[in-house]
This record gives sequence, structure tokens and C-alpha cells, in this order.
Amino acid sequence: MARDEIGFSHPDEETLSLEAIFHALSDPYRLRIVQALAASAAPMNCGDLSFGRPKSSMSHHFRILRAAGVLHTTSQGVEHMNSLRRAALDRRFPGLMAAILGETGHPAAAPAARGLAPA
Repeated sequence: MARDEIGFSHPDEETLSLEAIFHALSDPYRLRIVQALAASAAPMNCGDLSFGRPKSSMSHHFRILRAAGVLHTTSQGVEHMNSLRRAALDRRFPGLMAAILGETGHPAAAPAARGLAPA
């Protein structure tokens, strides 16, 4: 596990586990954070991701997501900026985040292509 200059720990890509990721995403607020980060083109600060929840509660949620390797937090001045570790997650578990986020990047195969007769 790597610790950065501001003391945040982020697990190495090869140690990411499905159990930790599923645990982290089992909470609706943490899933909402991940969905917001996935929809954003840029890192987001903690305040933008709080959804009206108390700071102490959100600190806990961010710590769980970091420990699972789902997000990466950096410091920019007085703000903590969060980004989804999408590339690392996609390399380690291809298709997992797309399934969790409900992304449908490929159209469903036609019935004939799946070996089914058209109705």
C-alpha cells in the first residue's frame, strides 16, 4: 500500500480485491460518490461529493473507498480532490465498473448472432 505526501494510503493495483470493492460499494452514499466521479471529467473535492451529509460521515466514506482502491485522493491547496481509479479497476477487473455503473457500451447482440431464431 502506497502512502502519498499528505498521508493518504492507496492500495497497489495488484492488491485490489473484489471483496473490498463490493463492500465499499454496498453503501448507497459511497455508490453515489462513485457515480458522480464516473460522470465527472475532472477530480471533485469532498464538498462537491458530500450530498448534504456531515463531514465526519463523509470522511469515513472516503476512507473506505480509498482503502478498497476505488478512488484516489490528492491535496490541492486546502482541498482534497478525489478521482475514480477507473483505469486501474478496469485493468484489474475488466468490465466490473461498467457493470456497476450500468454502462452499456456495446449494443446487445442480435438474436441470430446469439444463435437464437428471430421471433
